[in-house]
Amino acid sequence: MAVEPFHVKGKSKCELEGFFLRLGEPAFRAKQMMEWIYQRDVADFTEIPVFGKGLRETLQMKARIGRLALIERMIDQETGAIKLLLGLDDGEQAECVLLSYRYGLTVCISTQVGCRMACRFCASAGRGLARNLDAGEMIDQVLATRRYNPAGGGLPTRIVLMGTGEPLDNYDQSLALIRLAGDPSALGISLRRITLSTCGLVPGILRLAEERLPITLAVSLHAPRDETRSSLVPVNRRYPIRELLDACRIYARKTGRRITFEYLLLKGINDSRADARLLAEQLRELPSHVNLLLYNRVDALQKNSASFESPSRPEAESFQRELEMLGVGCTIRRSLGVEIEAACGQLRRRAAARGEGT
Repeated sequence: MAVEPFHVKGKSKCELEGFFLRLGEPAFRAKQMMEWIYQRDVADFTEIPVFGKGLRETLQMKARIGRLALIERMIDQETGAIKLLLGLDDGEQAECVLLSYRYGLTVCISTQVGCRMACRFCASAGRGLARNLDAGEMIDQVLATRRYNPAGGGLPTRIVLMGTGEPLDNYDQSLALIRLAGDPSALGISLRRITLSTCGLVPGILRLAEERLPITLAVSLHAPRDETRSSLVPVNRRYPIRELLDACRIYARKTGRRITFEYLLLKGINDSRADARLLAEQLRELPSHVNLLLYNRVDALQKNSASFESPSRPEAESFQRELEMLGVGCTIRRSLGVEIEAACGQLRRRAAARGEGT
């Protein structure tokens, strides 16, 4: 039975050191390997001149680096947002988005191919979960944004695990990505500049709290009432709002980090003055900030979103003022990438409709 080559991309420094020691090589080769993969973006061992010919030949037989293939690139001419559809080795596809802010570049990466959380407003939900991504496939999304950014600008300085998939449903690989991204030998991104978004998997939040990492936790809340939230975010039927917010309090206490709550405003569903008041009551004494989102209509492939409508900008600002008067910090998040369908899953859906990939 053939032995699969050791995939070096996505492995920790400790794992790479062990690999080189098994080859009879010194442990410092791991740091050299990481520099050439992450800082210089090589895809083949022959491109690493600090390794001797013999070592390069051995690595060619026993290991691989790999690189996600570019299937499609879309650029929002107004905002500069870039969306990439990337091909995986098994024929599946993953999406990521590069966003430009005044403080630098942020990459939004996917953690799964598809998603099984079935949130009604999300384009990732319709086709279910195909599989988890591994840490190498996640970090290669980050590298791809540098590779395919026509404006240059180097590596992103912030990572958000907010693309397709539920990061806490792929806990081990998501955590491996976070630790690797923060490693100075790899990307060297401050953990405080990494955000993990969840729809509310309480066991995962509690497990992540025990890691005591200074990352930002973003929770997709979207409604202050269980009945409404369960209709939008089905996982709420298993982990209702009270249980979710209790887990968030534990996370905030153990990490010292405030929680970001994502709240998608849907006209006539969760945008009333009473909704704002109940939300403020629930978040009292919980270190938090609310991101108010305006609904980005999903294309015709997402049939269960057809009835959703975003409130007007003045209506959204009225909701924001109500929260602020009640002591809740909140922001109406700037929309980037609408022109290129930057919401999770839309580009993969469109490619599937054309018969490209799976």
